[in-house]
Amino acid sequence: MDATTSMTPAQRLRSIFSGSVGNLVEWYDWYAYSAFAIYFAPHFFPKGDTTAQLLDTAAVFAVGFLMRPVGGWLMGLYADRHGRKAALMLSVLLMCAGSLLIAIAPGYERIGVAAPALLVFARLLQGLSVGGEYGTSATYLSEMAQSKHRGFWSSFQYVTLVMGQLLALALLVLLQRALLTEEQLHAWGWRIPFVVGALCAVTALWLRRGMQETESFAVARTRNEKQRGSLRVLMQHPREVLTVVGLTMGGTLSFYTFTTYPQKFLVNTGGFSKADATLISAASLFVFMLLQPLVGALSDRTGRRPILIAFGVLGTLFTYTILSGIAASRTVVDAFVWVMSGLLIVSGYTSINAVVKAELFPAHIRALGVGLPYALTVSLFGGTAEYIALWFKQIGHESWFYVYVTACVAASLCVYALMRDTKAHSRIDRDHDIPDTGEHA
Repeated sequence: MDATTSMTPAQRLRSIFSGSVGNLVEWYDWYAYSAFAIYFAPHFFPKGDTTAQLLDTAAVFAVGFLMRPVGGWLMGLYADRHGRKAALMLSVLLMCAGSLLIAIAPGYERIGVAAPALLVFARLLQGLSVGGEYGTSATYLSEMAQSKHRGFWSSFQYVTLVMGQLLALALLVLLQRALLTEEQLHAWGWRIPFVVGALCAVTALWLRRGMQETESFAVARTRNEKQRGSLRVLMQHPREVLTVVGLTMGGTLSFYTFTTYPQKFLVNTGGFSKADATLISAASLFVFMLLQPLVGALSDRTGRRPILIAFGVLGTLFTYTILSGIAASRTVVDAFVWVMSGLLIVSGYTSINAVVKAELFPAHIRALGVGLPYALTVSLFGGTAEYIALWFKQIGHESWFYVYVTACVAASLCVYALMRDTKAHSRIDRDHDIPDTGEHA
């Protein structure tokens, strides 16, 4: 029985749109911090102040990624106990608060060390928000979509993720090239993207108010009132948890290798200008974004497992060659083709990983099961990708990073080869039929 049979097509589409738009806003806010950091950093972290520099490091590295597992844990629990809609509204509210706080925060010259501390707190809120958004959004989109189109609709999670990154980059280019001078950007213009982000978050919050709760959650709440989501209940599903970790490891490392690292890679190793590197990254990300629904729809026909295996095989065979090709590129076109080749392969993971994870877990533990192990794995492998790559380069063995990525993809390929196809064995399709008692772990 489909999990959304009593919902009209208009209600379903409106709810999916609202969930996707909120995801876009959250990722726009997340990437705006990185895109505009060069302009606002002097306001919060003046040179020569050791305490402020340490806070800077904590904000960018620790808070950015280490708070995501906390967000996946807390928001996953909240979504499984109080509903997907409630959790999605809370996550976008946290992101709104974080962006607004950055937009209005006084600088170091006015309030001293309290300024970077305030920025760290704002980033804490954003880290919690983004960490919680993934698992809840993946759960919501997967439960809301009809089974025959679940891969297609859930792929929009990565469409909006990449779109958020592109919008942050586009606003930066617009302000740089057309609206403000360099001095204005440094003085006050850097606050604009955070004001825009806060306003967009308010809009997303309004849209999410009209979302329908998923029937899967409603049924789970009725049938499993005594077995509510918790870490203890999650541990009754060790195979599913380990599957999420295994299938995410190679995918998230490849994703960050070919989406966020190329700008530095093209400049430091390829010798490209910053402007050309940005152009190559933006163009490849745009095409990558368009690929997601196509591959997601393909998984609705062929199953999830063949798509994941294709990513694993191609990634294992060609990652070393592609990264070597990027390093050796001397023209914008060559570099674009190499980066795009990597992203084409990664699409086999990004387009369907959310729905695969959602289809692994019963409804009463689904958001936590998707969000927490994913966030932990992203922190360990995705969040460290750039730093490991640069470290290998610093010690004179840059190609070892290529081997590292290849090995992680190969490890994930083993998981893909051994796991069942979640399209054929989806727990979402069983939400209305089989009460879960934790015996299927």
